[in-house]
Amino acid sequence: MVVRDFVSTNIIYFFVAFGIIIGGCLIGAIGMMFVGRPPFQSMILLSKSLKIWAIVAAIGGTFDTIDKFESSLFSGSILEVINQCIYIIAALIGANTGEAVIRWMTQGVE
Repeated sequence: MVVRDFVSTNIIYFFVAFGIIIGGCLIGAIGMMFVGRPPFQSMILLSKSLKIWAIVAAIGGTFDTIDKFESSLFSGSILEVINQCIYIIAALIGANTGEAVIRWMTQGVE
């Protein structure tokens, strides 16, 4: 049960970060078209600038994660620290995958 919860949480964090990048870039490109900016170049710039926010949103905010780091580290629970690091890595992989999909969709237009 514990492993299943851990894996499902990682999958959720991956797809939340992925969805923030994809959705933010697509909707942002529509806004860029309204103001007369090139949408494909804007999507690439948005994917780069949204990456950190996608990671933070996926893990539920930085304060919760830092609090868990602190309490786990000082209580000697190294496994919980490792779990939090893996959660952050799953969100990072999701954000990077989203950026790669945006680059693929725009064919890397810079």
